[in-house]
Amino acid sequence: LVSTARYLINGEPTGNRLGAATRGAYRVRLRASGRAAHSAYPELGDSAIDKLLDALVALRDLPLPEDPALGKTSYTVGLMSGGVAPNVVPPIAEADVNFRTVGPAADVLSSLAPLRERVTLEDIVVVPPVTLTTVPGFETDVFSFTTDIPFLTAWGKPLLLGPGSVHVAHTDDEHVSIVELHEAVDLYVGLAETLLRM
Repeated sequence: LVSTARYLINGEPTGNRLGAATRGAYRVRLRASGRAAHSAYPELGDSAIDKLLDALVALRDLPLPEDPALGKTSYTVGLMSGGVAPNVVPPIAEADVNFRTVGPAADVLSSLAPLRERVTLEDIVVVPPVTLTTVPGFETDVFSFTTDIPFLTAWGKPLLLGPGSVHVAHTDDEHVSIVELHEAVDLYVGLAETLLRM
């Protein structure tokens, strides 16, 4: 089935502003290896957790790519695990780091090269940043979050507009006000009518 759609409107929360661009996502797994030993004799082992922590501290000082429109690459250490028991020097440890990218993931990977002295790096997810279709007469903004738009290439030119704030997404207080929902309906109608005339 071939789509004949000319435009795709993604409804993620943008505060009812039309997205001009979004950052990408690059999730990297940092994995450290060590040698197990009895915790009473730590000098006989090699702590993978210590190596991982050292790599994560070093990450704080690495220069990461920047872009005039999207800003500086940011990251969050989202998951960590390691060790086999409290009384054993940990032979394994890993952390998933989620970067919000402003350019190619390869540029971030290049920046991470100094960490390879302590850990291995494994690509988990790569989603590129995107420049979006905008329409005159609609308020626009650039967003630090990542969308599914790079995977929806068969549905026409992408636009990004939706009620609510990404600042409360993934929290206990995630919500959208009724007022914003009503505003969004009017914006969607106006956007669709404008796009049909283009």
